[in-house]
Amino acid sequence: QVQLVESGGGLVQPGGSRRLSCVASGIMFVYGYDMNWYRQAPGKQRELVATITRGGSTNYADSVRGRFTISRDNAKNTMYLQMNSLKPEDTAVYYCNLVLGSRDYWSQGTQVTVSA
Repeated sequence: QVQLVESGGGLVQPGGSRRLSCVASGIMFVYGYDMNWYRQAPGKQRELVATITRGGSTNYADSVRGRFTISRDNAKNTMYLQMNSLKPEDTAVYYCNLVLGSRDYWSQGTQVTVSA
């Protein structure tokens, strides 16, 4: 079965940086999959933050473009979200997501809190 295990969340000062990792099991990244990072703040809908396709192209939400970088290491079956210049508005539970055919797989989520 496909599992996505996420880590790297925590408390960050405004302007600080944090890197989230998402390690996949049950699949091999070398085959190529579209993957995404989402986040959800309390009382708000889940938001697509960043996308990386099987071909390596990336896209970002306007709110994070220029500050966040999505990447993947196929040899390690790991996807990353590098978050720089963090703002209090970035506070949310972050999820990694993998698209396998018509089915989505999700990590357990990790809390990122940017202190005021």
